[in-house]
Amino acid sequence: MNTAEWKPTVEHAEDVVSVARATALHGLLDAPGEAPGQGDPLPPLWHWLAFLPNVPQRDLGSDGHPRRGGFLPPIDLPRRMFAGARYQFSAPLLVGVPLERTGEVLSVEEKTGKSGALVFVKVRYVVSCDGREAVVEEQDIVYRGETPSTPAAGPQAAAGVAGDAAEAWDWKWELPIEPTLLFRFSALTYNAHRIHYDRPYATSVEGYPGLVVHGPLQAMSLAELCRRNAPDRTLSEFRFRAVSPAFDDGPVRFAGKLSDDGRQVTLAAADHLGVRTMEASAGFAAG
Repeated sequence: MNTAEWKPTVEHAEDVVSVARATALHGLLDAPGEAPGQGDPLPPLWHWLAFLPNVPQRDLGSDGHPRRGGFLPPIDLPRRMFAGARYQFSAPLLVGVPLERTGEVLSVEEKTGKSGALVFVKVRYVVSCDGREAVVEEQDIVYRGETPSTPAAGPQAAAGVAGDAAEAWDWKWELPIEPTLLFRFSALTYNAHRIHYDRPYATSVEGYPGLVVHGPLQAMSLAELCRRNAPDRTLSEFRFRAVSPAFDDGPVRFAGKLSDDGRQVTLAAADHLGVRTMEASAGFAAG
């Protein structure tokens, strides 16, 4: 890890989620009802439509990610993955209303796994709206070597949503995965990582069997599952962990199970083969 001269900094940014961006995401998800309008609350995780990585083209690496260094440490491992995150929601973010975000790197930790060297970076963001703190987000970013994380068969598949008994889940939703969906989500979030839209790169360079479904798209879909099934309730917390990649060879299935008191939801995503790709949980605000 080449971080000898790197020093953590606090990053400040301002942005807004426009009506146009919110309408575009609403259409991409085929969400029911009307898209959020000016001054309406943003659904959970839709703040990812703001604070996009608007770096110059010359500052992109060969994989499409911004080059290392700057806010994130200049880690020299070639593969980078958004592995999970935790959220606390204390106030709404509003469409068309200016947002502010403060970010800092909390920790950088080196480990060794089955595929070799790993570096875990924890980042914390605080997003405010109209001067009021609204969302606290902690991201887990993992850097690794060349070996791709292809899905395993067997026990992992048995844990998937598709193979579970119907009564195990209270909510279910299936999202068809097509190259156009992945391309539009990449464009909407300004994510230039080539594994999501460049099939020759994804298969020949990174060794995946197809285009990779974005982790944020899966996480947002799990939060959307809560919104669709409990439209009158507000999330107070949400967390997710990526388990295995999903690809564009079939739909991704999302499922949720309410706790006995109805205040917590256990969530999972799985591919069409039943391989679990993401695990998550959410909590509803009281009242």
